[in-house]
Order: sequence, then structure tokens, then C-alpha cells
Amino acid sequence: MKRLVGSTEKIVLKPIGVIHTNASDNQVKEENREIEAIVEIFPEFEEALEGLDGYSHLFIISYLHKLRPDQIGFLKVKPKRLTRRGFSLEELPTLGVFALDSPTRPNPIGLTLVRLHKKDHRNLSVTGIDLFDGTPVIDIKAYQPDYEATKYSMPEWYLKIMNRNGHV
Repeated sequence: MKRLVGSTEKIVLKPIGVIHTNASDNQVKEENREIEAIVEIFPEFEEALEGLDGYSHLFIISYLHKLRPDQIGFLKVKPKRLTRRGFSLEELPTLGVFALDSPTRPNPIGLTLVRLHKKDHRNLSVTGIDLFDGTPVIDIKAYQPDYEATKYSMPEWYLKIMNRNGHV
């Protein structure tokens, strides 16, 4: 695997909140799409929540704080998550991380689509979180119909995997 080398420019992001969930790290790793959480927004960002009432879904952009240093910076990996679905590592392709939702990335930033159930002041009750308890939140974006892709294509490697084991 090739590590990212080059740019030394720093980008500083300030967390706007934090994830609170009773789900264990193992439950989150199992990809249970029904995990509930509270997204606590810090007081200085509360007014940014105005207008969220009525949205059914939100994108949560987070800092993947539990990644080990050896998981950050790689550009190509095997989609190891698929070993939980019966694939062996040997039969999985090595792919660029931008083609995967692997947490191994040049920057430890996560993107999660969640269902918003309730906004209570600074707390957002959500379902579908795939983040650990204590994960810093760096931004939130409300889901809008413009984001839906009704016509799309998938690469051949993805279709082969999907056809073998059902929807990935």
C-alpha cells in the first residue's frame, strides 16, 4: 500500500458537536443501520440548527477520532468490511479509497446519512448512525431532493460482489 506523501498544508476544523450512543464499538462496526444516537451540538452553534425542523434526513460530517495512525494516509486498500459477508481477503480487489467507504483515507473524515427523529434544543435524535460514541461532529447538512441520483452506474467490481452476495 502506498502512503500519501507531499502536502504539508494544515487545515484546522473546530468540532461543532459530538455523538452520544449507547451502542458499543462492536455494534457500530457490525453495520447495524438502526443504531440510535444523540448528536449534541455545542452551545455556540445552537442557532445554526434553526430551520432543521421538518427535515427527515441529515448528513453528519465527522472526524474519525478512533482511527489508528497506521490507518490514515493510504490511497489503496481492500474493502475488508466485505469479509464479514463471506468474502476472503484474497478474492477482494485492491481499490482506491475514494471508490470505497472505508475509514482508511488520506484524511479521517466521515460522512453519514441519518434519519432525524427529533430536534430538542441542541440535541438531535437520529437513527442510522455508523459513528462511535464520542465522535466529534464537524458539520451537518440537511438532505435535499437535489442530492438524489435517479440514474447512476456502478463499476464492474462492485456489480460482481453485489451479484455474489446480494446488495453490498
